Amino acid sequence: MPRSLSRLPSFLLSSCVLPGALLATGALAADEGRRGLHAFRITGASAPVIDGRLDDAAWQRAPVFDAFHKHAPRDGKPPGAGVRTAVQLLVDDDALVFGIRAWDDRSERMRGVLARRDKVGLDQDFIGIWIDPVGHGRAAQFVRVNLAGVLTDGLHRADGDESDLGPDFPIEAAVARLPDGYSMEVRWPLSSLRFPYTGGKDWRVLVERSIPHADGALLVSAPLRTDALSHLAFLRDVAGMDDTVVAVRDCRFVELRPELTVRSERSAADGVGSRGRRAELGLEVNARPRADWVLNATLNPDYSQVELDQPVSQGAGNIALSLPEKRGFFLESADVLGLPLPAFYSRTVGDPDWGLRATWRSAGADATAMHLRDAEGGLVLRGRPYETFEAVQPRATTASLVRMRWHGDGLLLGAFASQRAVEGGGANDVVGVDAQWRSGGGDTGGDHAQRQAGITVMHSRTTAGFDEAMQPVRGARRSGAYLHGKYVHSTEAWWNEFSLEAIGPGFVNDNGFVPQAGIARATAEVNRMLGQRRVAGLELYEFEAHVGLQETRTLSGHGAGHDAGQPGGEVVERKVRPGFWLSAPGQTEFWTQLGFDRQRGRRGGRLHRTPALHVGGATVPAPWVSRIAFEATLGRQLDVDADRVGPGGNVTLDVGLRFALARGWALELDHHLNRAWVQGTLGHPAFADTAWRWLANLHLSPRDSVRLLAQNTWAARRDDGVSQLEAWNEREVHRSLLVRHLWRHGRAVSAGYVDEKRPLARERSKSLTLKLQWEI
Repeated sequence: MPRSLSRLPSFLLSSCVLPGALLATGALAADEGRRGLHAFRITGASAPVIDGRLDDAAWQRAPVFDAFHKHAPRDGKPPGAGVRTAVQLLVDDDALVFGIRAWDDRSERMRGVLARRDKVGLDQDFIGIWIDPVGHGRAAQFVRVNLAGVLTDGLHRADGDESDLGPDFPIEAAVARLPDGYSMEVRWPLSSLRFPYTGGKDWRVLVERSIPHADGALLVSAPLRTDALSHLAFLRDVAGMDDTVVAVRDCRFVELRPELTVRSERSAADGVGSRGRRAELGLEVNARPRADWVLNATLNPDYSQVELDQPVSQGAGNIALSLPEKRGFFLESADVLGLPLPAFYSRTVGDPDWGLRATWRSAGADATAMHLRDAEGGLVLRGRPYETFEAVQPRATTASLVRMRWHGDGLLLGAFASQRAVEGGGANDVVGVDAQWRSGGGDTGGDHAQRQAGITVMHSRTTAGFDEAMQPVRGARRSGAYLHGKYVHSTEAWWNEFSLEAIGPGFVNDNGFVPQAGIARATAEVNRMLGQRRVAGLELYEFEAHVGLQETRTLSGHGAGHDAGQPGGEVVERKVRPGFWLSAPGQTEFWTQLGFDRQRGRRGGRLHRTPALHVGGATVPAPWVSRIAFEATLGRQLDVDADRVGPGGNVTLDVGLRFALARGWALELDHHLNRAWVQGTLGHPAFADTAWRWLANLHLSPRDSVRLLAQNTWAARRDDGVSQLEAWNEREVHRSLLVRHLWRHGRAVSAGYVDEKRPLARERSKSLTLKLQWEI
C-alpha cells in the first residue's frame, strides 16, 4: 500500500479545531485569528453550563480564533464563505472549556446521528480538538464530537503518525443545532490531561472541522504542509495557560472503579454437557497526587471483552492478541512507552489477578514502571523464520517493565527493561536502548526537507521453554539480539522511508509480539506526489506514484533448538511493488500495485514466484453510507502447507451503513466479508478460508444501545492433486446480543448473551453475562 494511503487514517484523526463562540467584534476576531488561540481565565463560579449554547457571560469576554484552512480535499479550492468556524477557550481550576460556533449556509444537509463511541468519521459533521499539554509535539490527546454529541477520542503519537482509539477520556460535550449551523461546548477535565509539574513548554492545540456535504471538506486551524513528518507538527501554542498550570499542578485526583461481573455458562462436546456460574468483583484505582505523577492499580479485572464488536469466547485471553486495547490500566502511559511493536505489547497479558503501575513526567524526561501477575491461559508466541510457535501458558506468570526517556530539541533517548517470569519455571529478560532524531518543524519554509531517524537495540536472555508435552520448563539459557532502524525523508514532492530490522534466532520477548525471529528484513518505500490530475474526464485531487521494495532473509541458527542448522542468507520473501494512489470526489480513494514477489514456505524449500495484482479503495457515495472499502489480491498464491503455488487470491469487503430513525434513534450496520483461496489442479480450491460478519447497533439514546452480532467462518483443505495432504473442514458460528446503559463516563451496566458452536466438531457453548461498572 502506498505510504500516503497508510497515512490517511492518521491524517483524519490528527487535526483539531478549538472551541468557538460568539464574535465579540469583527476587529477582535481578525486580530486573534492571526495571533492564535488565547485561553481566558475564569473562576469556577463563572463556568458556563455545558448545554451547547454560547449564551453564558464568559463567552462574551473570551477572545475568538477563526483562522481555519482547508486540508481536504486538496482540490485547490478555498473553503466556502458560508462555512465559517470560530473557537474560544475558557480555563478554570478544574477544566478547559471550548466553545465552537460553526456556520453553514446549507445546514439542512449537515450529518450527525447517534453512533458508537470512537466511530465518528468524515461521513459526519464534527469538531475535533487535539491537546499536547507537554509541548514536545511527540504525542497529543484528542477528541472529536459529532452533531449528536458522540465522541471519538484517543492518543496520537508523532513517531509513527498513528492514532490509538483505546483511551476514553471523561469529556463532557453538548451541541445546539441552529438555523445557520450549530454551536458546541466541550469540557475537558484537567485531571485527564498529563503535564509536567514545573518548567514545561507551552501547551499546544490543533482544531478541525468536518463538513461531509462539502465533498468531505476538512478545515484545520493551521496551514497544510505536505512535507510534515507528523500532523502534530501543526499544533500551535496556547497563550494564557501559565497561571492555570501553577494553580492546578498540586491538585489531587483519585478515581475508584469497582466492577461486578456475573456469568452463567453452558457447554457441550460430543453430547457431554457442563454448566457453571460465577461472580467476580474487580477494582481499578487511578490516582494523581500531583500533575507529574500518575499511579494505577488493578485487582481481579474482568477482561471478557463483552463490549467489543469482535466476537470473543470465554477464553478471551487466548485470542486477545488480535483485539484492540481498551483496558485503562495499560493505556495510561502509552505515549511514554513509544516503542516499536516487539518491545511491549499489552495484549500478551490476558487475565491479570492484580497489577501496579506508576508514570512520571517532567519537562525534559518521563518514565513508567509496571508489575503484575497474569493468570494461566494466555497465549505464548515464539517466532521462527517460516512460522510462529504458539502455546497456551498453563501456569501463572509475572510481567514487569521499566521505561525511561529523555527529551531534547529534536532528539529523544530512551532505555527499556522487561521480564516475564513463569511461576515454577524459567524467565525471559529483555533490555534495550533507543534514540530518535528529527529535523525541521511546522514553521519552516516549504522547500525545507523534513527528516527523521530512529534506532532501537535490544538483547534478550531466556530460560523459559516448553517440553514435548507443552509444559513450561526451565531450560538452558539462550540469548538473542534485536535491531531496528528507520529513516524518513519528506519534501512537498517526495515521501521516502527506509528501514532495516534484524531479529536474532535466539531473541525472545514474551512481553512483546515477535511473530518472526532468525531473520533480517530491509524495506524501502518511495512515493512521488504528483498533485492534481485530470484523467478521462475525472478530476483527481491527489495522485501519487509509489514503489515498494522489501527483502527478508534468514539468519543462521546455531546450537540446539528449532533454529539449529538453519542456513543463513536464505530468502524468505522478496517484494517488488510499483503502483499508484489517488483521491477523487465523493471521499473516494483508490490504490493499486503490481506485485513481482517471491516467497519460500519452509526451510530448504523452493523460492516460488507469486506475481499478483493488489488493489484497494474506499468511498462514501451517499449520506447513509459511512464507508465502503475493499482490498483484493489476485494472482499466484503460495499454499504454505503444500509448498506449492496456484491461482488464488484474498478479497476483503467492508460496507458501513448509518440510518437516522424516528424519535432520535439511529441504526448502524457493518458488513464484512473476507475470502482467501488457492486453487488446486482438480478444478476446485485446494485451500479456502471464508469469514462473514454482520453487526447491527441500535442506538436509542446517547446512553442506551442494543448490539447484535453474527459471524460465520469456514476453512477447508481438499485434495489438490499433488501434495496428498489430508483433507479437513472447520466451521465456527458466533451469535451475540448486548444491551448497554451508560449513566455517565465510567458508570455503565450491560447484559450480554453469546452463543458459539463448531457444528462439525459437535461443540457448543452459551453464556449470559451481567456487568456493572461504577466510578467513584
